[in-house]
Amino acid sequence: MKHYKNLGGNSGVEGYEAGMDSITVQFKDGASYLYTYASAGASNIETMKQLADGGVGLNSFITRNVRNAYQAKSR
Repeated sequence: MKHYKNLGGNSGVEGYEAGMDSITVQFKDGASYLYTYASAGASNIETMKQLADGGVGLNSFITRNVRNAYQAKSR
């Protein structure tokens, strides 16, 4: 899992791992969410990958666009 840069300074995101058609996002509370093309849509996943790599805006995007569109949740 890659560390999220959190350039905005106030993100709840700790880390992420991008796959071909998915992204797993780990939050500071220890919960990890798997978002896939099937669960959240390809364009949303690709946007999430770009935001994750850029280190800013991922948490806000998730809250606004894909909050409950995850395929799986784990701790």
